[in-house]
Amino acid sequence: MEITILTMFPETYEGFLKMPLIRRASEKGIAVIRIVDIREFAEGSFRRIDDSPYGGGAGMIMRYPPVFKALESVRKENSTVILTSPAGETYRQETAHALAEEEQIILIAGHYEGIDARILDHTDRIYSLGDYILSGGELATQIIADSVIRLLPGIIRTESTAEESFENGLLEYPQYTRPAEYNGKKVPEVLLGGNHEAIRRYRLEESLKLTLQARPDLLEGRECTEEEKEILKDIRNEGI
Repeated sequence: MEITILTMFPETYEGFLKMPLIRRASEKGIAVIRIVDIREFAEGSFRRIDDSPYGGGAGMIMRYPPVFKALESVRKENSTVILTSPAGETYRQETAHALAEEEQIILIAGHYEGIDARILDHTDRIYSLGDYILSGGELATQIIADSVIRLLPGIIRTESTAEESFENGLLEYPQYTRPAEYNGKKVPEVLLGGNHEAIRRYRLEESLKLTLQARPDLLEGRECTEEEKEILKDIRNEGI
């Protein structure tokens, strides 16, 4: 897979590219990650990439020509071009899975007050990471790239991602490791007994309880199994 990121600030990706998972994907040839400096496609000695908005208003807007030229320099027939924006659909785990099947994704990192809207004619998808605003799209593109790369075969063991939050529509159950007791706090006894069925049931109960408490919206319209319905009924009867 190839992931290409168009940005005004390529230096902000130096740390990202050194992260263990990202570096491993690159070294193994599982993912080719390219950072393209949009400024190189701006004209003039000052390579100006932003300007004031037509119609007035605060802030500056990224100019259409250099972004378009940068995009055209890397775009292929099978490329999927992605722009992050509050106007986009919410980015979810299933989105990451879908993007992991693509051959090349191009991420455009916006900045300032945004990008000249004409670039929308050249994008395939628009995603929002949530109901908040970042100072620039660099972090957003790194989040998307990371979420996709970690799903590629050969990066993380499949069993390590199978029960993560959102993979089955629920939040993941709490996890513990050694020591079994410290500072007066103990690991739940059921996890120490070796009864795999009891552990499975406990984890499902905790997953459902946490989801009901923190993200009840995930349960709306969910097709729960009979076991899940039984557990949820008990949880609600307990007043949790």
